[in-house]
Amino acid sequence: MAQQDNKVTQADTYKINITGYGTLDVLPGTTFLDLLSYDRINRRTPVVAAYVNNVLMGLQAVIASDCNIEFVDLESQYGADGMRIYTRSMVMLLVKAASEVLPGCQVKMEHTLGNGVYGEIDYHRFVRLADIQAIEKRMREIVQEDKPIEVRQVDKEQAKELLTESKQTEKLDLLRYHKHDKIWIHTCCWFHDISYGNMVPSTGYLKLFRLRYYMPGFILELPEPESPRVLPAYVEHGKLANIYYESVKWSNVLKVRNLIDLNKTLEENNGSNLIRVAEAFHEKRISQIADSIIKNIDLIRIVLIAGPSSSGKTSFAQRLGVQLRVNGINPVPISLDDYFVDREQTPRDKNGEFDFECLEAIASDLFNEHLISLIQGEEIELPKYDFVAGKRSNSGRMLKLGPQDLLVVEGIHGLNDQLTTSIPKGRKFKIYVSALTQLNLDSHNWIPTTYMRMLRRIVRDHNFRGSSATETIRRWPSIKHGEEKHIFPFQESADVMFNSALIYELAVLKGFAMPILNTVSQEDREYAMAQRLRRFLSYFIQVPCDDVPLNSIVREFIGNSCFFPAE
Repeated sequence: MAQQDNKVTQADTYKINITGYGTLDVLPGTTFLDLLSYDRINRRTPVVAAYVNNVLMGLQAVIASDCNIEFVDLESQYGADGMRIYTRSMVMLLVKAASEVLPGCQVKMEHTLGNGVYGEIDYHRFVRLADIQAIEKRMREIVQEDKPIEVRQVDKEQAKELLTESKQTEKLDLLRYHKHDKIWIHTCCWFHDISYGNMVPSTGYLKLFRLRYYMPGFILELPEPESPRVLPAYVEHGKLANIYYESVKWSNVLKVRNLIDLNKTLEENNGSNLIRVAEAFHEKRISQIADSIIKNIDLIRIVLIAGPSSSGKTSFAQRLGVQLRVNGINPVPISLDDYFVDREQTPRDKNGEFDFECLEAIASDLFNEHLISLIQGEEIELPKYDFVAGKRSNSGRMLKLGPQDLLVVEGIHGLNDQLTTSIPKGRKFKIYVSALTQLNLDSHNWIPTTYMRMLRRIVRDHNFRGSSATETIRRWPSIKHGEEKHIFPFQESADVMFNSALIYELAVLKGFAMPILNTVSQEDREYAMAQRLRRFLSYFIQVPCDDVPLNSIVREFIGNSCFFPAE
């Protein structure tokens, strides 16, 4: 530090502005953790990171320039960012504790499940309930000890040494796809791990969790972003778990179990074959769903399709329609959008904005009346909604079902029985569609399903809807809130689930998404997410879209779909 007459001068300090506090000068070498004493905001959950000029940084980082700082806890408007850091740190704690309780074991974190993360442990014998209880006990001991979690940048050779020392040799291959000479490593005592993002400064932050035995593995239960100070009651997600098991089975058949396997397959010029087989899996599954409907066609009069944003519902519905026609059934689509109530009757959310996603925004009485009439063989006049005027009117289009016709309704509330209260459960068939990524970066880092869907939407909205990546990322929290309120609570009520994710998909999306993400300015808060997605995609080998078939669900987002010729 430069000095003059043994006194610190104004030129020796950095000027920073802390949201909620004000401006102050700090000495070089000051960390963001040191600044927490200046934070005047009364926080009920711990601060775990900081936005620094719109870049999300760990509290361990040293201030290196003048900057604007906004602290991130688990409960602020950036609580989702905080929960990602909390979860990533919890996994490191779990792997460290498991390695100490079961020496030589290998922990594999598989995927999210409800409010937790499902994983398995490879050991020389079957893992039992007592083992999981012992690991949880050791985790709580390490939390009580409040061990520091340090972060540093090392060269690739030193990273290999540290990972080998921690018995994580399966991660060494991934370093080949790292584009930089330096690697960020997090260290807690003897344990070292590659850093794909920030972590909390010490294990003392990680008090709230539960480890549940879930044969043949475990579930690491965590708080939800909406209520980060409590652990929610455990809810079984058996159907969702089965879809993940099915995805793992497909991955094993394709011999692509993680990102390293995918990149090796693409390097060996087997991308075309991988695409063909992955698409064949989709076609087979859609055919099986159609067969289930046909088997009970004497009872089923309506098919309801729901799923979160960018899950590929529209393409799925089109492909299901093809399979139904093969079996002599004619699908007749009805759009829920035409059953919106008039604008002045639309409920408003807590911010006073129109809430178009709530069930009350749909004229469900009229919708049910029309469904009953159609199922009983009567003719109806379909409504038409004018989104500019905010009014519903008669369209002049008449509809009457023939003996081989089947109603198909795609919409956000499709799994909620309150939408179709007049239709007995046995006469409707509910399908949940989502993109459940089966790939992991490595044994401890899964790919969030949110990343897949967000990248799909960023590409589609940029290419076909005139929305920038910044706008799409900005809207995502609102989209996610609607899904958590109106879709996810009903997913287990579906008769069948369909996983629309394709194992090769991210390698194709990379070529479309990277240029779009590069347009996000660092002056925007959305820059942090764009940076995270770019860093994530950088590990994938890019493949062209030439071999992606025109009826693929991926085409709904990248273009040239045979179902959407205008795009």
